[in-house]
Amino acid sequence: MKLALAGDTMLGRKVAERLAVTRPNALFSDEVVATAHEADLFVLNLECAISDRGRPWPDPRKPFFFRAPPVATEVLQLLGVDCVTLANNHALDFGPEALRDTFRHLADAGIAWVGAGVDEAAARVPTILEWGGCRVGIIGVTDHPRDFAAAPDRPGVAFADLREGVPHWLVSLVGGLDAEIVVVSPHWGPNMVSEPVAHVRKAAVAFRDAGATLVAGHSAHVFHAVGDRVLYDLGDFIDDYATDTELRNDLGLLFLVSFEHATPTRLEAVPLALDFCHTRLADHDEAAWIGRRLRRACAAFGTEVVERAGRFVIEFAPDSASEGEPVPGTPQSAETNSVLTTNDSRALLR
Repeated sequence: MKLALAGDTMLGRKVAERLAVTRPNALFSDEVVATAHEADLFVLNLECAISDRGRPWPDPRKPFFFRAPPVATEVLQLLGVDCVTLANNHALDFGPEALRDTFRHLADAGIAWVGAGVDEAAARVPTILEWGGCRVGIIGVTDHPRDFAAAPDRPGVAFADLREGVPHWLVSLVGGLDAEIVVVSPHWGPNMVSEPVAHVRKAAVAFRDAGATLVAGHSAHVFHAVGDRVLYDLGDFIDDYATDTELRNDLGLLFLVSFEHATPTRLEAVPLALDFCHTRLADHDEAAWIGRRLRRACAAFGTEVVERAGRFVIEFAPDSASEGEPVPGTPQSAETNSVLTTNDSRALLR
């Protein structure tokens, strides 16, 4: 099985304006779409609501509000996206009404979601994707903002203050999920930093110790290192953001992770260039910059990166505990949503 992972996917603001006058396939080059279609399953972080209703979140300190039109689901379908995580700091940009619309539009498009719900219990419910008889559990959580946290009587996101450690409910969720592969996708840490901060590194260890097969984070808007089956930050996938000339948030990666018998064996990182409201494959010079940065970042975690056919490849060390036969599921401790269900039960300005 091959799993595609992409980071912050912002289809609002100027991207939404472009969607209003052009077809959904104008946002990604044909080559990027073809690369995404190499995967059997595709999960990304949706960094906006999908709705034509709602009002901006009433916080005078909040500078950015992202909302995509309903046609945005056609972009996700074009890419072959199976599941999005909504546990982030933009899912409630236009309030509970727009969040509920997001659930409806995703469900109508046949796309699963995690990390947000009609109440706290629903927001914490994982999603199970199935491929070739293998169950892949996806867990979404964010460590900011606290104001967006779902409550027993209020829609919102799955929130955990990871700066204070990984809470017991989240450890239990990871360890008790009835799936051969468990992917934790946290929206963690600050924007525009070049490496994972201390609390992110500690949380990554806690997720892996709890039983996560893979951890795939996002939030920084730039890609970070890979280490011990942790992708610390997936970076951005599409947006209308201004470019930091040092951190180069206009250059990114699409990650393809191959599994054998529920064990990750290889990661291929495909270099991308994020133009204004459009994502394409990186050219030679852009890819060279991406490769240098990725190698430096990974070296700090003892991870070797090699280039093969224009992609950056990391071979994962074998896990003796999971080699050979498929790993049996552990007892289920939380309700899960299949990819076939609808889930209805539950940074810069240019």
